[in-house]
Amino acid sequence: MFSRSIFAGLGLWLLAGLTGLGSGPAEAQARQQGWTLCNRTSYVIEAAVARYEGQGVVVDGWKRLRPGACELALAGELKPGVHYLFGRSSTAHRGGRKIWGGDFPLCVDSSGSFSVESPQDCSAMGLEPRDFRPVLVENKSSWRTSFTETEDFSAAESAAAGVQRLLADAGVFNGNIDGNIGRKTRTAIGEFLSQNNLPAETSDDDLIDVLEQIAQERGRNIGMTLCNRTRNRIWSAIARRRGEGWESRGWWMLESGGCARVIDEPLLTAEHFVFAEMEEDGKLRTLKNAADPFCVARVRFAILGRKDCEASAYRTGLFKATPPAENRRLMYEFFERDFAEADS
Repeated sequence: MFSRSIFAGLGLWLLAGLTGLGSGPAEAQARQQGWTLCNRTSYVIEAAVARYEGQGVVVDGWKRLRPGACELALAGELKPGVHYLFGRSSTAHRGGRKIWGGDFPLCVDSSGSFSVESPQDCSAMGLEPRDFRPVLVENKSSWRTSFTETEDFSAAESAAAGVQRLLADAGVFNGNIDGNIGRKTRTAIGEFLSQNNLPAETSDDDLIDVLEQIAQERGRNIGMTLCNRTRNRIWSAIARRRGEGWESRGWWMLESGGCARVIDEPLLTAEHFVFAEMEEDGKLRTLKNAADPFCVARVRFAILGRKDCEASAYRTGLFKATPPAENRRLMYEFFERDFAEADS
């Protein structure tokens, strides 16, 4: 969700481990003229903004926001009225990308920084559609919009929770992501700094940057990743053996060209299955040669067992077996050719 609020960003100062919380650069940045974005989540966020200019809508991205930080997305005097905002979590985070958006489609370049007047047909310019949220800017001098989570983090709590989440993503922390720096978090930070030959006085920003880089590298080497190589949006799910039984889990929304890491641990030799539905012209196309039944739900789900789905208020979906994992990891790519034609 988004919320509009004013807050002072507080950083994590790591002195001889972690000694306390102090003022950071976010407060000064927030006073600058223009549209400021603040991150009050535990995720590193990449944001894109859009505004009307002439007869079109100009889209700019990506502005990287560390947890707890504020950054100026549009500098200078603003034109009061509707603007647009989209956010996505860093690929360093486990469980697939978290999206902050709405229902207004605009074109973006997912591969890197860009500034473009959004065309009617994104693919004609090698761009991809994303659903932005409208934001009503009411002041021409300055405006501020915050990314938030279900948890109502302060700026300091957001920064602390961000470090906790990235420590977990990097595989060195298994505690709660709560924004409270306790003994377990301090120990994990100290071990991480020591393992990576970093000084105890490493700043909070540098710590987050190094953690993000290592978490991204770790994610490329373990688990299961689903990638969308089609021109359309895909809704995906997975199934696998869990202990003596079966588990199905979903949903992951995959935009065109997007990927999601859906299993964040080294894969065993057990079978894995995928389910996918592709949106095209208001209709759904399903996977060809999908013959293995598992339970799915209308909303996000994790279901144990694969029998009597309808009796438990689920529905039965047909999944497709994946190739075996190699080196305890697997990337599964969905192509146009993998989907049956939609029913007329």
